[in-house]
Amino acid sequence: MFDKIEELLQEVSSFNGTGKDETEQFRLKFNGKKGILNDLFDQFKQVPNEQKKEYGQRINTLKQAVAEKLEALKSASETEGTVAKEDLSRPGFPLEAGTTHPITLVKNKINEIFRSIGFEVAEGPEIEDDWHNFSALNMPEYHPARDMQDTFFIEQNPDVLLRTHTSTVQIRHMEKNEPPIRILAPGRVFRNEAISSRSHCIFHQIEGLYIDENVSFADLKQTIQFFTTELFGKSKIRMRPSYFPFTEPSAEVDVYWGLNSETDYRITKGTGWLEIMGCGMVDPAVLKNVNIDPDKYSGYAFGMGIERIVMLLYQIGDIRMFFENDKRMLDQFRMV
Repeated sequence: MFDKIEELLQEVSSFNGTGKDETEQFRLKFNGKKGILNDLFDQFKQVPNEQKKEYGQRINTLKQAVAEKLEALKSASETEGTVAKEDLSRPGFPLEAGTTHPITLVKNKINEIFRSIGFEVAEGPEIEDDWHNFSALNMPEYHPARDMQDTFFIEQNPDVLLRTHTSTVQIRHMEKNEPPIRILAPGRVFRNEAISSRSHCIFHQIEGLYIDENVSFADLKQTIQFFTTELFGKSKIRMRPSYFPFTEPSAEVDVYWGLNSETDYRITKGTGWLEIMGCGMVDPAVLKNVNIDPDKYSGYAFGMGIERIVMLLYQIGDIRMFFENDKRMLDQFRMV
């Protein structure tokens, strides 16, 4: 009886049907109501008790082999049918090219503007430590920016977090390079904020840093004025005193957008001025933290949210549209 099952296994293994009819005959022979497998199962009660376990295992092995053979024959038949019907000389279906995301468009444009005056792009990790994200940037432990409502900390290790700004790239670059330093640091940053029409947990920032001898606030203003003229076509700016822990003095930069349309009135709240970035002279304490002599070198830094710039340039009213991947919106940038 066992020898018979072995012979059937060999028969199944060696079977190669050349058509649907042969495959169907094979199926009926083994899986039909009066097929071999049903007969073998019917004979199970006649098998001695001490052999029933081995007999059952061999039948199941045969059953599995038949099922696999039928599946293989079915797949081969479908493949052959597809090849036979398909005209390989026909042209392929046209694939519509994708579009560049507006955030990427504007980021690349900003990079080009600053590259033209000697800046280089630098990158760093999105998962950071306390030193590079806070301490080296002159933010002591009690600073509000460390509050859990603002920062995504790793529960298992409170010293590890998702970076809240790309200033971390500046610190890493200054640690490894000597002045003169002139870099841009674009990238994603993460804030633990409630999602609304004006906020999101993931943002894109681009920050700039220039460190050299005799760098002044006048150099910073001229650089920003050049940038706003190149990007917006508007050269009138103003700088309002502000506070950042890593720059001193610090300022907010507004560009004069104008009041030429109803939209201009709405986005500038009737003033004609739009805030676009923060900036300032690098605090000497930050230079000391990265072993740069603040008595010899000085520098400026600036940073802006890319989403805000995109919304201004393309008059997009809701920041969430950048993250929804709505093809209707993205297709509008096909010819940009």
